[in-house]
Amino acid sequence: MPALLPFAIASFLPGVCLAAACLWGGPWPVVAVLAITVVVFFLDKLPVRRGVTDATGHRLSEALGLAHFGLVILSVWAMGRDLPLLDKGFIVVAAGLYFGQISNSNAHELIHRADRWAFRLGAACYSSILFGHHTSAHRLVHHIHAATPRDPATARRGEGFWAYLPRTWVGSFRAGLRAERQRHGGAALPPPYQAYVLGTVLSITAAYALAGRAGVVGLVLICAYAQIQLMLSDYVQHYGLSRAVLPDGKREPMGPAHSWNAPHWYSSAMMLNAPRHSAHHARPATSFPQLDLDAGTMPMLPHALPVMAVIALVPPIWRRIMDKRVDRWTDPMAQGGMTPAPA
Repeated sequence: MPALLPFAIASFLPGVCLAAACLWGGPWPVVAVLAITVVVFFLDKLPVRRGVTDATGHRLSEALGLAHFGLVILSVWAMGRDLPLLDKGFIVVAAGLYFGQISNSNAHELIHRADRWAFRLGAACYSSILFGHHTSAHRLVHHIHAATPRDPATARRGEGFWAYLPRTWVGSFRAGLRAERQRHGGAALPPPYQAYVLGTVLSITAAYALAGRAGVVGLVLICAYAQIQLMLSDYVQHYGLSRAVLPDGKREPMGPAHSWNAPHWYSSAMMLNAPRHSAHHARPATSFPQLDLDAGTMPMLPHALPVMAVIALVPPIWRRIMDKRVDRWTDPMAQGGMTPAPA
């Protein structure tokens, strides 16, 4: 089997189902939701093992980036069609799941690429779902300060997702803006944030042109759900893990023990190896097919990343499952150090 075939099938199949839902309605809206939820859950149960490959996956990632815009257009256009309200609801859910899990993972891959075209494509994908600032916050804040109080995207031990959600959205926006201001001579609204605002305006304008008020409402709902999916991934992948404070007052370097990982083959392929998160933090510029997984040095989630994201929606159950695992991986002296970064 070609090395990239599982990635291509797993990432494009839900998009094909979403496109069919927008174009033809009927059973397809339900199929589109099932393709990225139930189907993924059961395929992850198959005893498939994948290693690493020398392939870069660049063309696949760029194709997914371009397909993202077609799916955004179709999803918004469907909101103005004469479809049953329930069908539109399923399309919103399927689109939010696709953009928040697959397009997010792919845009994340693109913004770590060195060439300008790929980077801009990834930033445009984030801007199209009204989340452009993640491009700056992820690269300039998260990758520097992950597993420390200075990273708004790192959830503290005991912090429920619904408390984390507004904190990380606002905190990441502000932290990314501060970082860009430092890079651009203190400008009140540095060029990258100007581009993010422009992307938001263009997305909303295009939605209105495609489907009127229904298109704008649909876009906002889809983007809100997609953003929740994205922040669920951040929440799950760094929950409670903290880098110890060294004698000189600095934090220890980011290591394999500071991210949660999941070895499940199909959801990993669908999300372009995003669940191999420790390897990504160790080598951010490494292409997704080349990320490895070492269960001996990397904290492992008890279930696949999408399943853990669902569990995270119920904080008492989440804490019952995860806090004891956090305690096994975190220095007891560091557990009290995870407090929000100053605004």
